[in-house]
Amino acid sequence: MEQHSVRRKQFGAHLAERRRGLGLSQPQLAAQLCALSGITSVTRNEVSRWERGARIPDTWLRYLARTLRLPLADLEQAAAYARGDTGAHPPGQLLPLAELLPDNGPLERAPSRHGRRIGADTVAALAARIHALRLADDVLSGGGLIAPAFRELRTAAALYRDATYSEHTGRALLVQIGELAQITGFVASDAGRHGDAERAYRLGLSAARQACDGPLAAHLAGSLAYQWSNSGREREGADLARAAVREAGEDAPGVARALFLDRMAWTHTRTRDAQVAMRALGQAHDALSDGAGRRPVWAYWVSHEELDIMDARVFTELRRPLRAVPLLTDVLARYDSARARESALYRSWLAVALADANEPEQAAHEAVRVIEQSAALSSARTAGRARAVLERLKPFAAVPKVRSALAEHGHLLLCHQPIATGLDARSGSTRHAAAGVWNPPVG
Repeated sequence: MEQHSVRRKQFGAHLAERRRGLGLSQPQLAAQLCALSGITSVTRNEVSRWERGARIPDTWLRYLARTLRLPLADLEQAAAYARGDTGAHPPGQLLPLAELLPDNGPLERAPSRHGRRIGADTVAALAARIHALRLADDVLSGGGLIAPAFRELRTAAALYRDATYSEHTGRALLVQIGELAQITGFVASDAGRHGDAERAYRLGLSAARQACDGPLAAHLAGSLAYQWSNSGREREGADLARAAVREAGEDAPGVARALFLDRMAWTHTRTRDAQVAMRALGQAHDALSDGAGRRPVWAYWVSHEELDIMDARVFTELRRPLRAVPLLTDVLARYDSARARESALYRSWLAVALADANEPEQAAHEAVRVIEQSAALSSARTAGRARAVLERLKPFAAVPKVRSALAEHGHLLLCHQPIATGLDARSGSTRHAAAGVWNPPVG
């Protein structure tokens, strides 16, 4: 098949995938385009021709972008690519993970290594410290962990660069560096240091790729996608989350696929692709119930309870409070009080859902609890969510309980930090690339 025909078919497949993801039939898409444009010339047959690559739309691109909820610039690039423009890019959602998130360069070993010889015991000790860091993150927040996390990452990178070891030990060490980079990135993100977090995730992705650990690479890419979706890069986050799911494949452990699908659900919620988000939620529950494969250590916290929380967050974001409130109320009634950050974050979603359900008194009660819990935490996420909840209460300022909460805590809205309305726990620096050495600001 000639290259031009392949490109046209790729563009058509992109349109078809997007249409199906939104739950639209070809006649329904045609009808929406006609209603949007005021022109009745588009039929199901024309949509079929586009999706088969028999014809590339031109004047209809701007209406397609609005109906399919795609950036017009991206769709125009994809159409130009289909027409043979050598400078244009293919459809973003069909790009593999390696193209959406290319390597910054592999971790490199020093030309003449002078460090001690290490073996399995050293790697096992590192793995134990990494898991201890994960467990500490369950009860502490990012500001309190960022310095030790980056210190461990610098040490592990130096060990890989300078020590001597067998090929098997080297691969195991790369896996641990990938896992350490993921939790370090999460800690940095929780502390509001998104640049440091992204650099950690990218270093970890490089290590996971060198170790040929596909699920770990998908875990790191999904973590970054989650951050992007909550920090103004919603479309890129959704594309990267989908690529991570594809990269992991059907052979990944069920618990890992559940996590990746859950992140995909959230990133598509942030882009208002409700049909895609809801479908991914169902697939996440199915994957977790499947239970196939060995549970990775880094997925120790993934459970049906955590998936229920993501369901509730999605329902809240999509303004479906009657589905969100019961889930959050049930989970929070049983939640470990020692996990203060998660408790505050999840309670913030309950407060928003209650406000959406026109229950301002209960929403204000939960909002005050969120603010009180977050005050003791060095977490940018909880601070952002506290402000977001107060913003949501403002339309109910005439209600006495709401007025009291706003009077007492309204000063928090004077903060100039952005409100991180999508950030929550989990699921969601300067590096010398060649040497793999990290020197983050750790004040």
